[in-house]
Amino acid sequence: MDAQRTAARRGTPRRGAPGVPPATVARLPGYLRALEATAASGAVLTSSEELARRAGVTSAQLRKDLSHLGSYGRRGVGYDVQHLREQITVALGLSDVRRVLLVGVGNLGHALANYAGIAERGFALVGLVDADPAVVGTTVAGLVVEPADDLAGVVARTGATIAVLTTPAEVAQRVCDELVAAGVVGVLTFAPGALRVPPHVDVRAVDVASELQILAFHDRARGAGGGAS
Repeated sequence: MDAQRTAARRGTPRRGAPGVPPATVARLPGYLRALEATAASGAVLTSSEELARRAGVTSAQLRKDLSHLGSYGRRGVGYDVQHLREQITVALGLSDVRRVLLVGVGNLGHALANYAGIAERGFALVGLVDADPAVVGTTVAGLVVEPADDLAGVVARTGATIAVLTTPAEVAQRVCDELVAAGVVGVLTFAPGALRVPPHVDVRAVDVASELQILAFHDRARGAGGGAS
């Protein structure tokens, strides 16, 4: 078994994985989840076919994606589960804990603050900010909600580099600008509408309404196809 583990341990993790295509980066979290499920089952090695099945992609796509990380499984041996987890963790920048600030502590903000998956995925929620005086000073998920007027100070004090934005759409751009000016380089926004940021800042948008509209389109298309003669 040790020989097999050595044979499957191919490639050296590249810190930050420069040059990895964006589409591949988008699939890496799915591979990491699949590996965690594989490890939880007690497996030490896994095949590209099994890992691809868990991740919901083809084995050819998985092998191509992992080749960007310098990871190549061996025919008849497969991938070393723990080593591949380490490679993907490094590629995603999760080898160090990322400090996250949540801005907007409404119903969605409460749910996200209490979401255990944040810590389980290598992130630390270090601060909560809201503009509502009735919310400021309350405690959510063990953190005291701080005033939006001190947003820059909260970023500096907590060392947050990533922000989760659940503010109303009309103030999202202004809050985003303040976060960027304070040193935040990654923003996950749940506010409708596109945010403008400088080139060194990454924005990921989660628009639930748009996703539901896309599902409605496909549902309607299936219905129209089923009714065709």
